Amino acid sequence: MSAPDCVIEDSRWETIALTDLARRATAATLTRLGLDPQSWDITLLACDDARIAELNTEFRDKPQPTNVLSWPSEERGAADPGALPDPPAPDRMGDCELGDIAIAFDTCLREAESAGKPLPDHVTHLVVHGVLHLLGFDHIRDQDATLMEALETEILGRLGIPDPYRE
Repeated sequence: MSAPDCVIEDSRWETIALTDLARRATAATLTRLGLDPQSWDITLLACDDARIAELNTEFRDKPQPTNVLSWPSEERGAADPGALPDPPAPDRMGDCELGDIAIAFDTCLREAESAGKPLPDHVTHLVVHGVLHLLGFDHIRDQDATLMEALETEILGRLGIPDPYRE
């Protein structure tokens, strides 16, 4: 399978060819980290603000919409601040599931318009961000945020997208 498997609940996502965009972003992220994109399963739920608010409430106890959520199939975070997480490995049964991502059209569109960025560029960034979360990267500790943002910037640059953290 070519990750991710896209489940499109909101047809507005078709306006930016989300499936192709998500596959390019996922492949670039996995390849950068030395993983074969064909070997790993990811599901991407493309929804609206109402649906992601339900998920955010259920899983994070935050009753509001957000741009992207991720659910890694297992904890992969690095123990030491700023260190690379251990790369995933198939389990004993050969399962190569990395996890699930949900992304909300309304919030993504608002954020892109507010930042003056093309929607496909912003969504590509959020897919890269979500995949990195599935791989154990995080941005809670400052050193981890620095590492994650640098990787995002590098991967997006390879895709021809400007640094999303530059003003």
